[in-house]
Amino acid sequence: MEPSEVQALVAAEFPEADIQVSQSGGHYTIAVVDAGFEGVRSVARQQRVYAPLRDIIAAGTIHAVNIIAKTPAEAGA
Repeated sequence: MEPSEVQALVAAEFPEADIQVSQSGGHYTIAVVDAGFEGVRSVARQQRVYAPLRDIIAAGTIHAVNIIAKTPAEAGA
């Protein structure tokens, strides 16, 4: 799966977010900066980003995911 396809899946859930996806083999790093993460714990943020990817991860299309989820203030934006 191309990084742009992963980005589109995440963007459908976070339309206002800044999303960057990089890939190395079957491993993807997904960075999401969204104001909606304000006041949300780190684990809950990661779960929200993971949710639209759940089926493709379960199917083995993506083998490993590293999620970075920050607010604009945390990202220095």
